[in-house]
Amino acid sequence: MKTVRQLLDEKGHEVKIVSPEDSLIDAMQQMSANNIGALLVMDDGKLVGILTERDFSRKSYLLNKPLRDVHVKELMTRQVAYVSPDYTNTDCMALVTEMRVRHLPVLEGDRVIGLISIGDLVKDTISEHQFIIHQLERYIYSTPE
Repeated sequence: MKTVRQLLDEKGHEVKIVSPEDSLIDAMQQMSANNIGALLVMDDGKLVGILTERDFSRKSYLLNKPLRDVHVKELMTRQVAYVSPDYTNTDCMALVTEMRVRHLPVLEGDRVIGLISIGDLVKDTISEHQFIIHQLERYIYSTPE
């Protein structure tokens, strides 16, 4: 089972960020342009929240004001579930299931070093299962009768 550090080494460490003061429209345009479902909200280099498509779809209508006047800080999730680079895929899958989230920032100390999505975890799980199946097939077909 791979660690988060190994997953990030394969996937990359790039993370898209916004400020709490950025407009919601700009944040949503950034998500759309990058084909991603979440942005980390950073203030002075510190993780202060996460803004997801789910935040937008579930909270924006509650504000009762035009979207052009909404800032990221008004919709972002402030209590962010996160992992360290030493977590395993299994640890992360348990956390996303328990917390009902789709994105996990990766922190080393207080420093953000990446972001893992449920898609990354599923892709790795499928890859691992395919490897095991391949190894079992090799064993079965190479065993003398």
